[in-house]
Amino acid sequence: MKLEQIPGILAQELRIAPHQANATISLLDDGNTVPFIARYRKEATGELDEEQIRLIEERLAYLRNLAKRQEEILASIEEQQKLTPELQAAIEKTTKLQELEDLYLPYRPKKRTRAQIAREKGLEPLADLLRQLPAGKSPDEAAAAMLAALPDIETAEEALAGASDIIAEQTSEDASIRAWLRKELWQKGEITAEFAVEEEAAKEVLAYKDYREPVKRMPSHRILAINRGEKKELLKVHLVAPHEEFIAALCRRIISTPNGASEWLASAIADGYKRLLFPALEREIRNLLSEHAEKQAIRVFSLNLRQLLLQAPLAGHTVIGLDPGYRTGCKVAVIDPTGAVLETTTIYITHSTAQKQQSAQKVLDLCRRHKITLAAIGNGTASFETEEFVANLIAEHQLPLRYLIANEAGASVYSASKLAREEMPDLDVSIRGAVSIARRIQDPLAELVKIEPKAIGVGQYQHDVDQKELAHTLDAVVESAVNHVGVELNTASGALLRHVAGINATVAKNIVAHREVNGPFRQRKELLKVARLGPAAYTQCAGFLRLAASPHPLDNTPVHPESYSLAENLLAKLGFTLKDLSNKDRLAALQSQAPQADVAKLAKELEAGEPTVRDILAALAKPGRDPREDVPLPLTRQQVVKLSELQPGSIVQGTVHNVTDFGVFVDIGIKVKGLVHRSELSRKPFRHPLDVVSVGDILEVLILSVDEERNRIALSLKQVPAKD
Repeated sequence: MKLEQIPGILAQELRIAPHQANATISLLDDGNTVPFIARYRKEATGELDEEQIRLIEERLAYLRNLAKRQEEILASIEEQQKLTPELQAAIEKTTKLQELEDLYLPYRPKKRTRAQIAREKGLEPLADLLRQLPAGKSPDEAAAAMLAALPDIETAEEALAGASDIIAEQTSEDASIRAWLRKELWQKGEITAEFAVEEEAAKEVLAYKDYREPVKRMPSHRILAINRGEKKELLKVHLVAPHEEFIAALCRRIISTPNGASEWLASAIADGYKRLLFPALEREIRNLLSEHAEKQAIRVFSLNLRQLLLQAPLAGHTVIGLDPGYRTGCKVAVIDPTGAVLETTTIYITHSTAQKQQSAQKVLDLCRRHKITLAAIGNGTASFETEEFVANLIAEHQLPLRYLIANEAGASVYSASKLAREEMPDLDVSIRGAVSIARRIQDPLAELVKIEPKAIGVGQYQHDVDQKELAHTLDAVVESAVNHVGVELNTASGALLRHVAGINATVAKNIVAHREVNGPFRQRKELLKVARLGPAAYTQCAGFLRLAASPHPLDNTPVHPESYSLAENLLAKLGFTLKDLSNKDRLAALQSQAPQADVAKLAKELEAGEPTVRDILAALAKPGRDPREDVPLPLTRQQVVKLSELQPGSIVQGTVHNVTDFGVFVDIGIKVKGLVHRSELSRKPFRHPLDVVSVGDILEVLILSVDEERNRIALSLKQVPAKD
């Protein structure tokens, strides 16, 4: 494969036009970020979306690596003087690394094997002869006849053993045989598991006692669960297959016509299968199963994370954040609508009655002095007692206060981080957790970007997958979410800014430092005064940064500075000016007129691309709009629900907390999350639970069963009666 062939291969694989692939590759090679290309280079890419562009980026790296590897392999085989035109054509034709490595296997330098030792002793001619031995002549006779020419071999038996080793290795290294057997193992192989310890010590993997499942039907979560059990030495895992059937098929493939050495050849082939070929492919298939399972787990995690990051912010509230605890008390932080810390304290609601009463008075005082309208309660230890405390306080004093249970995953990690110390140097590490819990309700995106994505806890088996790949994928999700929403330049933290396209951690710090020294930014173009933020970075980031207080109205829209003149001309064509964006009545007129505009005609008149004109019209109609406005707000409550109060058959409302391969966890207002097994999700066929629901969705679910002893709630979505 030549490098110039890559755009064509990508176009064919992704079912896009060659010019789209070429343009995207060129933009990526020029250092443009994926969000920038997807948003501001639609004419060039033919309106490819972010997912398609990221896929091109991933496949481009793979294919370039493949082309480089092909060159290395061709050079290596040529150096050995074994490169034939047929082999070269096969190597250049392949588009998969696995197929390429199969072709290279017989020529790859390796440790001295039994077959290599046999070749060094001059036994390869004997192996070749035995493959075509005439009928009526025995292998012993053929070996004995060659002994005179083999000084290092004393007996015919020794010669035949060495020749058998050569046949066995040739069988195991034949690319066509490996491809055939790999396919057969995928179709007919089964994974089995058994306890590696006494049953009492294997409670964690009890579900996999005497487990057996076809390779082709194993779901990713079971693969990862079995891998975890094996890694902990609780399980012994094997790939089983119809070996005799495969060996017989191999013999038919290799021994095309019976000859004098057929029986001997069959024995050598069986040895190659059992000793070399199957063990190698067993490792490969186990690795591939794990690789596929990890990719699926990472995919599910990334989709859940994106939905979590894009949940609607509960803006405008003064929030009291409560980080529950028993022995050390419940940490309290009051946060104003901008996220600033107003007051902090610690209350003790699980100790003596007197302390509980003092705590109630303290919280009541905070609520009245700061006009608190929302409470965010962490879902960790003592969460239920804290929720009960808040609900009772609301009921007894008729407080205009609502609360919700916040997922505090990652709060403790963030609290002890360098970033938290820099943001809140005067606060104790335990109090920072309460601040984080409150802020993540006010603006989930702005707060959750401060936490390592895998610590947020919306995936499955995230600690059992490739951590480098997980981090890379989740970082891309955070980048995508941040740029989709946009960032207010004058209030964003460095942690948020570093995820904006074109801005790294150093530049983000420089932006914050510039703000502190020079005051708020007044226009986007002032970014060019920031240290290490040059024209190239400005081009990438400017369109994703917002300035609500800028005298230039377009600075508070997704319109890129390079299109400001186009936007003004577009407004003029519609009978408006930039000043109209700040006039409520004129803006309303623009909002009603913009959807009716003839985009194709305007684009032609202004000599601009239709996608850009369409995007500018949408941006002008809603300056400063947060795309999360379309997402339903999280559920808030005023009274506690107990596990014992839940009745099977009743319908409750809840919020999707996590989506996995096997089902959906729903927060119905108590500490224990209910599970909607995938079999209870929908009456219609679907491939994955994510096709039915997403993190943050608000659902009505039917309670199937409640197991108080095991803290489990089984729910159903498909059994909820349809509304008229």
